[in-house]
Amino acid sequence: MLTFIFLYFFSFNTIEVKASKHGIGYHIEMLDWVEVNKQLPKFSKFHVLDTESGRMFEVQRRAGSNHADVQPLTAKDTKIMKEIYNGKWSWRRRSIIVITKDRWIAASMHGMPHGAGALPNNFPGHFCIHFYGSTTHRTNEMDLSHKLMIFKASGRLYPYLTFANAEEVIHSYITGLKEHDEQIAEFISLQTINWNTVFPEIENAKLSAVELPEETTDLSDLVLEVPVKIEWYIKEHGKQIFNGKIVLVRFSAAGPWKVDSLQFFEDHKQLLTEPKK
Repeated sequence: MLTFIFLYFFSFNTIEVKASKHGIGYHIEMLDWVEVNKQLPKFSKFHVLDTESGRMFEVQRRAGSNHADVQPLTAKDTKIMKEIYNGKWSWRRRSIIVITKDRWIAASMHGMPHGAGALPNNFPGHFCIHFYGSTTHRTNEMDLSHKLMIFKASGRLYPYLTFANAEEVIHSYITGLKEHDEQIAEFISLQTINWNTVFPEIENAKLSAVELPEETTDLSDLVLEVPVKIEWYIKEHGKQIFNGKIVLVRFSAAGPWKVDSLQFFEDHKQLLTEPKK
C-alpha cells in the first residue's frame, strides 16, 4: 500500500492534499450527499482511506438511500478495516477520505457489521459511510459524530469549532469524548488533558439536555456555566446519569469557546468511580 504524507491547506471549497511520494496534488471535496449519490451508484467500487492511520481498503456500495451501505470487497479488505478498529468492531465514527477515480471526497464511517451482506469477504453484513448532508435511518438530520468527522477529513474541523456557538461547542465536546477523538476534545478543552486516561473508561455518551442561560444573548460574556444532563456508559460501571454543569470560557468576545476540562472531570470524579449497582 502506498504511504502518503499529507499537508492540509484550508480553503472555502476544497482542501489541497499533496502526496509527497509522487509530488502531486489532490483536492479533498466536501460534496453534498445528493451529488455523491450520483457519483457512487449502487455496485460501484471505491477506496476508503482512514485519515488517522493512513490505512486504505476497497469497498463496494450495495445499498442505502440516505447514506451509503457498503461492504469490504475482499477478505483482505475486511482484515485491514478490522485492524483500523484495533481488532474489534465498533460503532465509533472515523474520519475517512473516499477515493474514486480522480476525486477525493470527505466522509465518515463506523465500524460495526450489521444487516445483510452478499460478498465473500468474511464480513458479516455491511457498514455505513456518511457524506455531508447524509442522514441516519432514524432521523432526517446529520449525525453530529459523522458531521464532525467529515469536517475533520475536509480540513474544516478547526474553523467550525472556532466559530461554533456555546451549545454547538458543548455538543461537540461530548461527541469528541464519545468518539475517543483527541483532535476534537483537545481543541475545545481549555487545558491540556491526558486523553489516554479518559477515553478507555467511556464506552458511550449522550447529551440529553443543555440549558443555556438567557445571558448568552450578551455577546460580551466570557464565562458561562451551562446546566447539562449527560447519560454516560462507563466501562465496568454501566449507565450513569450526570446532572451538573459545563463551564465555558473564552478570552475575548470574538474568541472561541473552550470547556474547563479540569472542572468538568473534577465534577465527574465520583460519578466515574462509583461502583456498578
